[in-house]
Amino acid sequence: MTDEPHIEDAIPEGHSPSTIADPRLRFEARRAIVWLGIAAVFGLCLYMSQALLVIFGGLVFAALIDGGARLLGRVLPIGRGWRVALVLIAATAFLAWLLFFAGTQFASEAAQFPDLIRRQVATVMRWIESQGIEIAPNMQTIVRQGVGGLGKVTSMIGGVVGGLTTFFLILILGIYFAAEPRLYERGLAWLLPDRRRGSFLEMMEKMAFTMRRLLFGRVVGMVFEGVLTGIALGVYGVPLASLLGLITGLLAFIPNIGAMISGVLMVLVGLSGGTDMALYALGVYAVVQTFDGYVVVPMIAKKTVDLAPALVLAMQLILGILFGILGLALADPLVAMVKTMLEHRSDHAGDDHPLAARG
Repeated sequence: MTDEPHIEDAIPEGHSPSTIADPRLRFEARRAIVWLGIAAVFGLCLYMSQALLVIFGGLVFAALIDGGARLLGRVLPIGRGWRVALVLIAATAFLAWLLFFAGTQFASEAAQFPDLIRRQVATVMRWIESQGIEIAPNMQTIVRQGVGGLGKVTSMIGGVVGGLTTFFLILILGIYFAAEPRLYERGLAWLLPDRRRGSFLEMMEKMAFTMRRLLFGRVVGMVFEGVLTGIALGVYGVPLASLLGLITGLLAFIPNIGAMISGVLMVLVGLSGGTDMALYALGVYAVVQTFDGYVVVPMIAKKTVDLAPALVLAMQLILGILFGILGLALADPLVAMVKTMLEHRSDHAGDDHPLAARG
């Protein structure tokens, strides 16, 4: 027998073989595990990003329904379920009118729209070349491809939304979320420790309030820009005035980029009637956007969330590249939610401290 110590004797009492005795090593191991967990969660979010964006779209649609129900609650003393049902019935009736009554006119205009845009782009390119400016062949190809893609998009808008699975899922999710919002809030809160549930529910209330106000401002801007643009263009006799008003109203949901696209479309259609009509269309665009930007938006912004335009535009570019039109449309609400969450966390920065938790 030798007097050499056994391995078991080298392990301190109360520790297992997998225990790290050195506190510094324990700290580094825990930090490594945290970073690995964050990386795993980030990778999972990237893998599920499309589904998460659809769920967020459902939350945005639910906020629209909830906002309408709250507005009805100010004039109709009935239960929330009935008010939600009335909002859905009104939205369905509006879509039915758009499809069956106004749909014929929009469809006929949408059929002419792509060809008209192609002709006007070709006219603009010929004018540029006549001024002695040479356009590279690859640039011409890019422009033609872009116009072709634009024609498909506008045709889809003129057809008033196909049966897209994503759109259908957003509608269904939005209805479920709007019908029982507290159910889902409590379900998420139960996943958190008791001491954090109150702060989480408070943050959710702030985010819901911000979302409703943001979407209220967007809807007012959409109606204002769409109606005013359609009327102003129709008075002068600009072709496809009602379709341009509809497209302008829909694109007003997307700040910055939507306005630019609608302005280009108006000028291109105006060129079909000559330079005077194109200048008139440009003037309509400038007046509507100026009035909306300096009168309507500031009045609404006093009661809604104020977002930095550069930040919104950057997020639109990123999400537009990653997720297409859905990411572009949801970039603004997403920025508003992140801003509200960060502001809430900043206001309650000391609440998670152990001493603060003890009171």
